[in-house]
Amino acid sequence: MVFGDLLKRASFALLTLVLICAPVAPLARAQSESTPAGRDGQHDFDWEIGAWDTRVRVRPPLSETSSWSEFRGRSLIRAFAAGRCNLVDLDVSSGQRQIAGVSLRLYNPQTRQWSLNFASMADGALTAPVYGGFENGRGIFYGQDTVEGRIVLVRFVISDITADSARFVQSYSANGGQTWIDNWIAVDTRSLSAPGRNER
Repeated sequence: MVFGDLLKRASFALLTLVLICAPVAPLARAQSESTPAGRDGQHDFDWEIGAWDTRVRVRPPLSETSSWSEFRGRSLIRAFAAGRCNLVDLDVSSGQRQIAGVSLRLYNPQTRQWSLNFASMADGALTAPVYGGFENGRGIFYGQDTVEGRIVLVRFVISDITADSARFVQSYSANGGQTWIDNWIAVDTRSLSAPGRNER
């Protein structure tokens, strides 16, 4: 093999490696930004345990011009493993349409990060998790998803947290996190009458 051919093969291998690793770089950077160093966050979701009235607006990912659909219903959050794990049972509807699913949140004490793992009861399949944590009363979580065969970034933000309300926004980015398009906005208000309130 001549030196020129060897150089071409090495360049091709390097280019392939760069293309494979490229989608991971923004995610790794986003995850590091959303993880407060040295802070134990295993009780970050304690405020949410109990029953909530939920109002959700949703539209397809990366569809900035699509109209929103609004759903209403309940969320019930239960804690396990001394607060290091919790399960969200979501059930909202709009006329004959329904969104039912569960979100399993798990705390990793080594990385001091939470993973949020959602499964829709429409197909029983888990989506790709998002990872992150809370700082200054705001939770930010990042991950990757596939939209029409393309790997994109996804961000989940929990904000405006009080004892009786909170806001949840999921957004997608097709340009490495430069801009984000919301596709899921939920506002929860603590239910005063639902069974399971403050259930642990």
